[in-house]
Amino acid sequence: MASVARLYVTADLKPGADLALDEAAAHYLRHVLRLEPGAGVTLFNGRDGEFAAELTIAAKRETRVTVGECLRPFQAPRDIWLCFAPIRQGRIEFIIEKATELGAARLLPVLTKRCQVRQINAQRLEAHAREAAEQCERLDVPPLASLQSLEALLAAWPQERRLFACLEREAATPLLVALQALPTGAPLAMLVGPEGGFAPEEAALLKARAFVTPVSLGAGILRAETAALAALAVAAAL
Repeated sequence: MASVARLYVTADLKPGADLALDEAAAHYLRHVLRLEPGAGVTLFNGRDGEFAAELTIAAKRETRVTVGECLRPFQAPRDIWLCFAPIRQGRIEFIIEKATELGAARLLPVLTKRCQVRQINAQRLEAHAREAAEQCERLDVPPLASLQSLEALLAAWPQERRLFACLEREAATPLLVALQALPTGAPLAMLVGPEGGFAPEEAALLKARAFVTPVSLGAGILRAETAALAALAVAAAL
């Protein structure tokens, strides 16, 4: 049976399981796609893999599916985190969507001194990540960490994870060269600043940390969202 929709669910997935869909998924299947019982859908939950399923009940008060065969076993994404400063609405959703498509394993919003945006709508961003994962055929949805300051991020940072800080106007190692020196499979993360970049004292704070490698994305000055995705794309390619 051909699938006409792909959905992220939180329930355990195994052949024969009977699942009730949440309100958002039910609305999408019934009112957006206008599916009827018997339609094929695909389900994933970030741990069990991807499964075929059949829509069995599509009623006003209840929407249910029956899980079929496993289509793909679960495979964890590349262990690459993206740390990014909040930017204005529209552009921050773009970062979330494209970072999900590029395989970021975790998304960490970070407040810096020059941030023009000082808060985020976590629920909205999580929805964008989920929708992007559904559309790009990822087997998981990258978790979104709570918004924290740069100082808090560095204080709690796992020492074994190399943090590549993208610093504009710095005589830093090109990101590609720095990544090639990292052992294969080593955990890593990218950090990009806000519009206006990092303040001088923040750049100094980053350079003082042993787990941080300052890197350059080239001679040009990139927009915040461009820098985030360029850094992820280089890491993913390697």
